[in-house]
Amino acid sequence: MFTESQSQRTPLSSLGEFGLIQHLAQNIQLQDPGSLLGIGDDAAVFDHGADNSLISTDLLCEGVHFDLSYTPLKHLGYKAAVVNFSDIYAMGGRPRQMVVGLALSNRFPIEAVEELYEGLRTACKIYNVDLVGGDTTSSKSGLVISITIVGSAQPNEIIYRNGAQPKDLIVVSGDLGAAFLGLQILEREKRIFLEHPEIQPDLQGNEYVLERQLKPEARKDIPQLLRDLGVRPSSMIDVSDGLSSDLLHLTKAANLGCRIYEDKIPLDPQVIRLSEQLNINPITAALNGGEDYELLFTIPLQDFDKIKHNPHLTIIGHMTEQNDAAMLVLKDGHSVALTAQGWNHLNEAADENI
Repeated sequence: MFTESQSQRTPLSSLGEFGLIQHLAQNIQLQDPGSLLGIGDDAAVFDHGADNSLISTDLLCEGVHFDLSYTPLKHLGYKAAVVNFSDIYAMGGRPRQMVVGLALSNRFPIEAVEELYEGLRTACKIYNVDLVGGDTTSSKSGLVISITIVGSAQPNEIIYRNGAQPKDLIVVSGDLGAAFLGLQILEREKRIFLEHPEIQPDLQGNEYVLERQLKPEARKDIPQLLRDLGVRPSSMIDVSDGLSSDLLHLTKAANLGCRIYEDKIPLDPQVIRLSEQLNINPITAALNGGEDYELLFTIPLQDFDKIKHNPHLTIIGHMTEQNDAAMLVLKDGHSVALTAQGWNHLNEAADENI
């Protein structure tokens, strides 16, 4: 994981807004040939040729989306970028340019902002995305991060939410529930620290779930994997709000029902172990936890043989007829209705790219 240095503190007022922008921009280099102009003018300029552009935006607010008592700023910058890249991959596209807006209170020195930007730049370098501009302002309510991602895709490669058909298979990449369990560990250790400051956090052995929470990765490999397999999803979404909520987005968009199976939902062994320790149902963590950023998609039934043995993909159910209910089939054969109990940003005090 990243480490963060607080050995030197330079007040933001020593640079001012434009000085801060220039200070942060000096280490940013454009990588994409379509990035004609980055930071330094009223708008960035880019050329995507014959491709369609995809634009997604996300707002992250301190105290709502992240807790700085256990979230390193470099991790926060990395995560803020990557979760937006995930939206573009979920439509079959490639993220290319990123614009960042920051609202900062005067409690943040220059070095803290540098740590945040180091995470943003690291994510851009790994995913080959250009940070081309943004805005900064003051805040009286903590740190606010606004990310806008511009991506592109050929028109015939864009995958929408509303394309599923009855009998389509429901598939998910990777495993689910780990990010939620990581959050529970961090919240537990925070509570212990507040009550007993002399006790050091006990995070040993939980590295996988902590990384899934603090430093998630977007599944940029999955769209290319599906193309290599000759599979075109009929619909797709990333799992940001929880399997249940995001699957309901797909069923609602297509006006269909679905059936998924409890014993098919992919869970990492660490998720199962920690769920037992914390007295949490691991299926509940997968259904409602959110922040896994795996890709959830549907494919035609005839593509079953193309993916059935792939270790990165799990078939968890199928779509049903128009106006059917969305159901979870339990291990004992009984069925219960799926409900959107995942992360709802407005209720928690929903943002969605509308």
